[in-house]
Amino acid sequence: MSALLEIDNLVKAFHGVPVLRGVGFEIRAGTVTGLVGGNGAGKSTLMNLLGGNLRPDSGAMRLEGRVYEPENSAAAARAGISFVHQELNLFPNLTLAENLFLTDFPIRGFFIRRSVLARQAAALLAKVGLPHTPDTPLEHLTPGERQLVEIARALHGNPKLIILDEPTTSLSPPECERLFRLVRSLQAEGCAFIFISHALGDVLQLCGRILVLRDGAVADQGPAGDFTIARLVTSMAGREIKQLFPGRTELPVADADTKPLLEVRGVRQPGVVDNIRFTLRRGEILGLSGLMGAGRTELARLLFGLAPHRSGEILLDGKTLTGGPRARIRAGLALLTESRGEDGICAGASVNDNIMLATLPAHAWGPLGLLSNARLKPVVRKVSESVHLHTRREGAEPLRRLSGGNQQKAVLARWLLAEPKVLILDEPTRGIDAAAKFEIYQLILALAAAGTGVLLISSEQEELLALSDRILVMSRGRLTGEFVRPDFSPESLLRAALAHHHSHPETHP
Repeated sequence: MSALLEIDNLVKAFHGVPVLRGVGFEIRAGTVTGLVGGNGAGKSTLMNLLGGNLRPDSGAMRLEGRVYEPENSAAAARAGISFVHQELNLFPNLTLAENLFLTDFPIRGFFIRRSVLARQAAALLAKVGLPHTPDTPLEHLTPGERQLVEIARALHGNPKLIILDEPTTSLSPPECERLFRLVRSLQAEGCAFIFISHALGDVLQLCGRILVLRDGAVADQGPAGDFTIARLVTSMAGREIKQLFPGRTELPVADADTKPLLEVRGVRQPGVVDNIRFTLRRGEILGLSGLMGAGRTELARLLFGLAPHRSGEILLDGKTLTGGPRARIRAGLALLTESRGEDGICAGASVNDNIMLATLPAHAWGPLGLLSNARLKPVVRKVSESVHLHTRREGAEPLRRLSGGNQQKAVLARWLLAEPKVLILDEPTRGIDAAAKFEIYQLILALAAAGTGVLLISSEQEELLALSDRILVMSRGRLTGEFVRPDFSPESLLRAALAHHHSHPETHP
């Protein structure tokens, strides 16, 4: 069988810095190829070349044996290549049907054929297993459901090749399995996929072949059956990594006479959270687990002052928290948000400006509150080094030019600069490679060792089990379980996550 897509010796550089160094591979119809690599390995650049957003400096691409040189994403789509980006390109104020056909409405004259639009949208939604009607506003959907809408949009036009960039990061286990079934059914119809993911278990489960990029070149490739997670991690990092999770050795000492650092007393917001009660001590890493829709992110936003609560009290260092995010940052609270692209970064601003965003007033000087780049640079450089953030122009380039993992490190650097008493981390390692994850884990442990209280929200159970001192479980806006080390187990967390109607949390000493 001839190749659907052939990539031959692609080279791409930015400002003289090589990003792709002679990349070559081929994709056959009806196959799923896993593309993995560390942050900055060149995956995004390669996919932007395929999607028509960039042009290569040299090399060639052929689609079905013909020269493939898309001028833009629309040309790539017409050629049969669809791209599902990690950062979703959707509009919350529009309906599902409008989002699905945003650039290709069925029209007659000057009017949209609403009945045709609804019928075609319903068919696409059914194909990805979404139960919502086409006229449902997108803002009513969960992050995982929005991911499925993006995938449904990619199916419009019967593409020959679909590129999925981190498609499972916002999906619950049942939604992941639904996506995998969909991919396999489309694969049986002859559609090819490139599956980009840092979830290496998903890559091994779904893909037939695997391609590993490192430093802009192909470091390893072959049938998925020949790979293990250990081989993938070693190929990505260029060295053997024997440990994926650092050990939690310095546990905080519980003292009945010591006041909690953060105390949440009976917080309620109808339809969001109900009677949330917990404490967080200095130097403690408190995990927060739960299935999608459990209310974890909503709770984090409420604690940080981004959302209101009708009753209850939140205390930090014995003082009641009031006001919005600015007041809570001044009080010593910080939040790394779940959706980096939507509300975590200013993509067009420089890396340095993003890092300074939360602490600019503290670095102003003189009666006019002026800022000095000469004074700020050493501060930013020091905190960047602490999170292993490396940039090409000393942080002067726009943040959007960095890989997803390095963008996340920049957000972490921002909050480290604020020196918070309590740091809320909502999915801090989503979309980050194994080596970078290990660095962030070490950073979290160092913060706890220095006395920072950490509330760690994560969908990765292994992450919670390895790092947390205690784990709370939420379900439908309520706490349904509390577990302490060494009584953690995936089974107990899952049981508590499914306990939708418990009136009080189960406490396990």
